[in-house]
Amino acid sequence: MAVAGVHLHVGAGELVGLFGPNGAGKTTLFNLISGSLKPDAGEVVFYGEAITHLPPHVRARKGIARTFQVVQAFGELTVLENVLAAVAHRSLARWLPLGRYDSPARRSVALELLEAVGLASRASERARNLPLGLLKRLEVARSLALQPKLLLLDEPLGGLNVRESEQLLEVLLGLKGRTTMVLVEHNVRMALPVCDRAVAMDAGRVIAEGRPEEVRSDPRVIEAYLGDGDDA
Repeated sequence: MAVAGVHLHVGAGELVGLFGPNGAGKTTLFNLISGSLKPDAGEVVFYGEAITHLPPHVRARKGIARTFQVVQAFGELTVLENVLAAVAHRSLARWLPLGRYDSPARRSVALELLEAVGLASRASERARNLPLGLLKRLEVARSLALQPKLLLLDEPLGGLNVRESEQLLEVLLGLKGRTTMVLVEHNVRMALPVCDRAVAMDAGRVIAEGRPEEVRSDPRVIEAYLGDGDDA
C-alpha cells in the first residue's frame, strides 16, 4: 500500500503506536523511514537532518534500528552471544571471530541489555531453544545494542499469546526513556494502553492522531476497522 500526504512527527523519548487495518500503509511507512523504500515526494527528517536519500545502513549508523515481524536471531549462538554480536557490530570488532569480540566491557553491556528485557537468566541458552515470546525480547535487546535514537517495532506482538504479549509490553514500558519507539501493531487493544500517542492510518493516509483513548474512539478509526469495536 502506498502512502500519501503523511506527516508524522515523533518526539524524543515517546512511544508512539501506529495502527490501522491491513493495507493501511503502516509497513510501507516503516520502510520509508528505515530506507528500504524511497519516496516519490516528501522528506524524511531525523533530528533535523534530511535523510531521504540515505541508504538503510547509513540511517542505521545515524541511530535508526528496526525489528521485523519474522525474528532474526542466530539460533546456534547463545542468547548472550547474539547480543554480543550486535554490540560488536557498532565497532570494527564485527570483523573479528566471536571469541575475540567477547571483551569484559562488551559482555557487561550485553548482560545489562539482557537484564533490561528479562533474559539475563537465559544468557547461556541457545537461541534456537527459546519460545517465540522470548525470541521477540531477544530481538529487542539486539536492536538496543546498536544504541538507537529511534527503534521501529514491526508487529512485536505477532504470533504471541496473551501472557507473552503482556510480558513484552511490560518490557517496552520499562525501556521508555532509553530510546524513542514507534510500534506498528494489529493487536490494538493490548498495545494502545502503553503508547504515549497513537496514530491511525487507513488507505495510506493518517486519519486520526492524539491520545490513545481519543484515537480509539474516533469515528473514522472505528469505520476503518469496519465498526469492530473490539479491534479498534
